[in-house]
Amino acid sequence: MEKTINIHVEKLQEGYFLATSDDIQGLIAQGRTIAETLEIAGEVAKKLLKFYNRHPQFK
Repeated sequence: MEKTINIHVEKLQEGYFLATSDDIQGLIAQGRTIAETLEIAGEVAKKLLKFYNRHPQFK
């Protein structure tokens, strides 16, 4: 099942990129490039959604 989420990416002063999302509580990812950051954010999102499905009290 695919799900679309909004991800906000910002460039940090150190040169890295930080991704967060208002759609999935706790989603934070950091990478050296935007592409790497989005890839990591996707993996984090999958893990968080799986966790929240098993533990709905934490949503």
